[in-house]
Amino acid sequence: MSLDQIPRSAYTADHEAFRQTVRRFLQDEIEPNGAKWAEDGIVPKSVWPKAGALGMLCPTVPEEYGGLGLDFGYNAIVDEESAYNGRVATGFSLQSDIVVNYLVSYGSEEQKRTWLPKLVSGEVVTAIAMTEPGTGSDLQGMRTTAKKDGNHYVLNGSKTYITNGQNADLILVCCKTDTAIEPAWKGVSILLVEATREGFRRGRNLDKIGQDEADTSELFFDDVRVPITNCLGEEGKGFIYLMSELPQERLSIAVSAQASAQRAFDDTVAFTRERKAFGKPILDFQNTRFTLADLKTKLQVGWAHLDWALARHLRKELTPEEGAAAKLWHTELQWEVMDKCLQLHGGAGYMNEYAIARAWRGARVTRIFGGTNEIMKELIGRKL
Repeated sequence: MSLDQIPRSAYTADHEAFRQTVRRFLQDEIEPNGAKWAEDGIVPKSVWPKAGALGMLCPTVPEEYGGLGLDFGYNAIVDEESAYNGRVATGFSLQSDIVVNYLVSYGSEEQKRTWLPKLVSGEVVTAIAMTEPGTGSDLQGMRTTAKKDGNHYVLNGSKTYITNGQNADLILVCCKTDTAIEPAWKGVSILLVEATREGFRRGRNLDKIGQDEADTSELFFDDVRVPITNCLGEEGKGFIYLMSELPQERLSIAVSAQASAQRAFDDTVAFTRERKAFGKPILDFQNTRFTLADLKTKLQVGWAHLDWALARHLRKELTPEEGAAAKLWHTELQWEVMDKCLQLHGGAGYMNEYAIARAWRGARVTRIFGGTNEIMKELIGRKL
């Protein structure tokens, strides 16, 4: 099965034509190399310009800055196909769905002209550094500081669990430019920090339980001098910018989770059809059929909801609590599908040589990153 066999309402014929291009790239360039990259703990930077040449990176960037000026539906196509066919955490979605929006929405003209063409082409890999060793979902509690010294900020602090941390050429660093102001969120700013700046260093490429190929890293900033002109937007507005962009980030996570769950389901149907026990295929047992029927129903509902959320977002109507709900629901569904599908694989499901085992490990983080699902419930609950 493939994703274009699922009836969809969010996409046009142009979106679906783009899907075929993305799928071929993933099948030719990404999927065959996944095991090697997982062993290496990193996706080589040489892959990024290849994706950029096909328009797979940051397709929403306006044409005047080297982009295609397309809608988020094209991002979602890349996310879906990457989760279904590539099944390798390349880091593309972080750049396309999250980082680039900050530059487009809040960057100065000079910042846009300097960086956006390079993000689109894949010449530059980016990261966004929010999480700190003692601060996860509580962004107001961050301790990384940037103090003014003439026409520079002096940046000090550390970040952890940073996606693209080893590969990144440019890091959007969330920090406190005012540590005294109350409430604390009014002191948060975002600085553009080039990886070549003195005092910046990369820590460990962290050892995770899943998504082994993703370079998730510690980053350290020791008296890093950053020009005042590298502040993104207005000083002290960083927290507002972060809150404004989170609905798209959470929708992106929901898209990938749904497609990942669909692939696990499809693989499990094929496995149970071939695998025999007590003289007949596992699929012929009522428990197997009932389990898969229940998952198929929930996946069907999931695609309908995802198209609703995508349509809302394309009309710029998706609210923060709707984005949170999408992330919550689709990642919870993903985990249910992964766990039940692994169970239907029996002992094989516990072996890393089977795709379901790697998918199960990789899925565990989706209820944590982008804001934990407990925080999603809190955000939704506040609007009741």
